[in-house]
Amino acid sequence: MSLPPSPSSRTATPFGAGYFSVPFERFARDEASDWAGAFTLLDTMETYFDSHIDLLQRNLQKHSDRLKLNAEKAFKIRSPSGDVLSKEALSENFDREVKNFKLKVSTRMTSLTASWHSAKVVRTRDKISFFGGVMSLLISALLFGMAPQWVHISYTVQALYLLPSRAYQYKKRSWHYFLFDLCYYVTALNFIYIWLLPQSPSLFVACYCLSHGSLASAVITWRNSLVFHDQDKVTSIFVHIYAPFTFTVIRHFYPDAEQRFPALTELPHLQPLRALVLSGGIYVVWQLLYWKFVLIDRRTKITSGQRTTSFSWLLNDKRGVIGRTMSSVPEKYREAAFMFGQLVYAIVTELPAVYVLYDSSFWSGAVLLGIFSVSVWNGGGFYIEVFGRKFERELEALRKELADTTARSGRSSPNSLDTAHGGPSDEDLLTPAGSPPTTNKELPVTPDNVSDAALDKKAR
Repeated sequence: MSLPPSPSSRTATPFGAGYFSVPFERFARDEASDWAGAFTLLDTMETYFDSHIDLLQRNLQKHSDRLKLNAEKAFKIRSPSGDVLSKEALSENFDREVKNFKLKVSTRMTSLTASWHSAKVVRTRDKISFFGGVMSLLISALLFGMAPQWVHISYTVQALYLLPSRAYQYKKRSWHYFLFDLCYYVTALNFIYIWLLPQSPSLFVACYCLSHGSLASAVITWRNSLVFHDQDKVTSIFVHIYAPFTFTVIRHFYPDAEQRFPALTELPHLQPLRALVLSGGIYVVWQLLYWKFVLIDRRTKITSGQRTTSFSWLLNDKRGVIGRTMSSVPEKYREAAFMFGQLVYAIVTELPAVYVLYDSSFWSGAVLLGIFSVSVWNGGGFYIEVFGRKFERELEALRKELADTTARSGRSSPNSLDTAHGGPSDEDLLTPAGSPPTTNKELPVTPDNVSDAALDKKAR
């Protein structure tokens, strides 16, 4: 089974003139010369992000002139000596505050656009992953329809790249204990059968049942998502779906399968009890090895938090069904109860394969389609919800920082200001068009609050 991946990091570029639109225009120009610019998935995200920044800019520009005019007419700002400041002095004060405010906004935007821009390497890698994921899906579909005898070769070739890549990435993150999970154990057995022991009926039965049981069901229990640009998620989908897909092809669609896989000549039908005992025995062997070499020999690292396993992940997840259920079991019996529960789960998920799928190509295809649909649904939720919320949080953080900056600037100005003329508030300036009006009391309009208007005027 596979650990849900951590989000990718983003990196940075310099800040240009015009503190809202220019950095993103430069980003677009850089993309025009990027050989990977033809892959447009993340360009859609850039459009979404840039449009919201432009929306914020338009709202600031809309009120800038009116805000400055109202401030000049409504307020008589006095110097420390009590004299009324002249228009020139007021303008000089505005310019000083503009420079301070521009510096603060520039720092914030530099940080934001820098993290977006300097992710060029990461973005290119994501595009390559997206390209590879989509092409893998297309090639697999074409092989299934035109040359099913090549499906197990495709399974092997992809595994030779994806699994070592995952081992390297997980080792860097100290997640490599997840590689001892059942899904990788079964994947190794699958390749042993395909390339070393194709004549073994017992190994074929065990691989077929476990691939259609624990591996296929893990797409649902671990909420695997078909997210093409994320190699970690693509690898999880590959491990859990390609194994049952390959053995379904071998069983039902491979031409003259008995010649390439002689074990099938002895297995026109499965004997349910024998099949469950064989797959259960293989499972128990893995469980004992896992218990000895991971849970016992490396217990110190796990309990200290240096390493994470699927056991500790699930047992400590109080929001999940397994975590909540195991929390009611005394701690000294918790591991044994969990391992027994996993054995029962493995056997139960194999029942459809044993009683229905092995003898029915129609239902085999329907089950694979259903599992794949779950991964697609989860992937759609990732693209729509996760990305949307990410950008929403970034924009909200920017809006709050701008509001805090102008509020601090307003507190440093004279207190004898009249608000009778009712100019737009800072909250109005920082609220995108079409948003519901705020119920908070408006801030008084001061020269410091006008600084964003002057800045926008200069930017135009």
